[in-house]
Amino acid sequence: MTKKERALFCIKALKKEYPDSLCSLVAGDPFQLLVATRLSAQCTDARVNLITPALFEKYPTTKDFANAKVEDVEKLVHSCGFYRTKARDIVGAAQIVLERFGGRAPDNIEDLTSLPGVGRKTANIIIGDVYGKPAVVADTHVIRITNLLGLVNTKDPKKVEFELREILPPEESNDFCHRLVLHGRAVCIARRPQCIKCCLSDYCKNKANKNN
Repeated sequence: MTKKERALFCIKALKKEYPDSLCSLVAGDPFQLLVATRLSAQCTDARVNLITPALFEKYPTTKDFANAKVEDVEKLVHSCGFYRTKARDIVGAAQIVLERFGGRAPDNIEDLTSLPGVGRKTANIIIGDVYGKPAVVADTHVIRITNLLGLVNTKDPKKVEFELREILPPEESNDFCHRLVLHGRAVCIARRPQCIKCCLSDYCKNKANKNN
């Protein structure tokens, strides 16, 4: 079985198991999603979703974030960890988006990754979830599970992204990644994988080494 064939089987199995593939971060517009994704670094999406309602109520627009005092943003995002760096990046990104992109988050990876604190993971979330373009979000669950499935053989996020782009149908790539995240949280848990319940067990090249 080729990697492309294996990927198609995995896509079908995950669709059946997780018919909905929505991003778990809650946001009302492209820049808010960028903010939420930046906050999610080294923090759970659940925690971010507890923080963002008050944050977005105080700063509902990109312009509001651009005019915010970093120390005020720090107070609202304090519980998500690395809050000083995240607050500084959010305000700085808002100022650049307002000045260079008319207040709307860019729709391509090159411009997005030019913003402070925005890496390829965040950029792919924006172009996939907001703009509906083919995207591969190489987060920790995606990296770990695609290695277990034998779809990739690297832990480097950028290499994982590009290798998956070669084998995934473009129209399926974004949802595939979201479903892998859901699967990694619910079943293929890093230190206690529930292989007996796994919809991908028939395609997992490492299942023989796992304990059910």
